[in-house]
Parts: sequence; structure tokens; C-alpha cells
Amino acid sequence: MTGVPSAQELSGLYDRTRAELDSPKPNHNAVKTQLSQLKVGLVKIALHNAQVELDPRFQLTKRSILEMGAEFSIKTGDIAAFERYIAQLEVFYYDHKHGLADSKVMYPLVGLNLLRLLSENLIADFHTTLERIDLAQLQSNPYIVHPVKLEQALMEGSYKKVWQARAEVPTPEYLFFMDILMATIRNEVASCAEKSYSSLPFDDAKSVLFFTSMDELLRFAQERRWAVSPSEKRITFPSTAENTRMFQGETIMKQTLAYARELERIV
Repeated sequence: MTGVPSAQELSGLYDRTRAELDSPKPNHNAVKTQLSQLKVGLVKIALHNAQVELDPRFQLTKRSILEMGAEFSIKTGDIAAFERYIAQLEVFYYDHKHGLADSKVMYPLVGLNLLRLLSENLIADFHTTLERIDLAQLQSNPYIVHPVKLEQALMEGSYKKVWQARAEVPTPEYLFFMDILMATIRNEVASCAEKSYSSLPFDDAKSVLFFTSMDELLRFAQERRWAVSPSEKRITFPSTAENTRMFQGETIMKQTLAYARELERIV
């Protein structure tokens, strides 16, 4: 688009971008280019006519473009871009709203942002966001209830509940941040295991680290430079001065291992 686009041109470009993003095999480069054109178009229109900011139709188009950008960011794993889109959408979701009805994707996106905050250990920001959400939604909206319960499990140190929550996501998009969170938990548990034990059998290590296959465990062991003995089916951790049975994390480690074994029996 050259010059100041008309509302019809902007709407047409939005529809084409939306259709491409929703296609079975979207062209991400095309979507990225068109999103940039849409955002530039919004700026051009606002600069050309400041009064357009008072038009609910313009604000609805603007919100829809930002929401599509946030969705695209998750699909492409661009966390920084997702954060920027959410920051712009907060005006529509919590502040002025510009006379618009709530968006149908508001709470899925807010829930995704709550998961992002948890995965980055931004607990204060997590609770600040919760304070801006209606109490009824906190208690009943599945997109919000899921991260709230997840945060409670993290505060309890119940990694089993966190792992189970992965199978209870309200939408597949939540798996993106759930996997980041689980990767963080695995590394914390692995560090604890290294200090609590000299070695662990394959099955115990697989369970306590919440892996679903032995291949995943062996790849993880290689990344952490653990010694692997296929004949003994055992992983041996590097010996350090911190490896002592007096390590404070031993009790936590035993509890985590017990939870993992219990989960294996249930599943």
C-alpha cells in the first residue's frame, strides 16, 4: 500500500492475512510482511486524521490486527514480539476499550501472557496482571484458571501437578510456554539430582525428569554431559564437592522421585 490506505483497503489486507495465517500451511514470510503493512497502514491513517482514533470501527480493526500479530508471534516462537503486542492490547482489554465489546480471543491471549510470565519467573508481574482481571473470570474462565492453578502448583513445589497441567491446556497454543516452563523445571530438578545422587537408574531418571521416552532422556543426559551406561541402564552424574548426602535438596529430590513413580503407576 502506498499513500494513506482507505478503510476498505486495510480491511481487505487484513482478511487476506487472516486467511493466510489460518491456512493449513501458512506462508510465514508473507504473513510477517502483510502484518508490517497493516501496522504501517494504521499509523498512516491516524496521522492523516487524528479524529479516526475516536471511531470504534477503526479501533476494532486496530485491535484485530494486534491480536493477529500476537497469535502469529506464538506460532513463530517470537516471545519478544508477543510481549510487545500484548502491551499494546492491554489498552483495549483493561483501560479504555474504546466502547468495544470484549474480544473473543481476549482471555486466550491474556492466559498465554500469564503463562509467559510464569515461564520467565516474573511472579510479581503475574500477580499484577491477575489484579486487572474480573473476579468471575479468575474463578471460571478456563483460559485464566489454568495458569492460576499452575502458579499455585509451582509455589507448592509440586512439579507433578505442573506436568499434569500440560495435558490439561485449554488450547494447543498454551503448549508453547508450557514446554518452556517444563524445560526450566527439568534443569532445576537435574541440578538437584546431581547434588543429591551419584547416579540414577534410567527409569527413575526418566520419571523424575518427566520425559515420555528414553530417547528424550538420553539426549538430555548428553546435553548435561552425564555418563550413560547402557549395560547397567544407569546414569552417573559428575562428581563435585557439592555431591554430599547432607545436601538440603535431597529430601525434595526424594519427594519428586516418589511423585514421579506414583504418576508412572497411575498412567
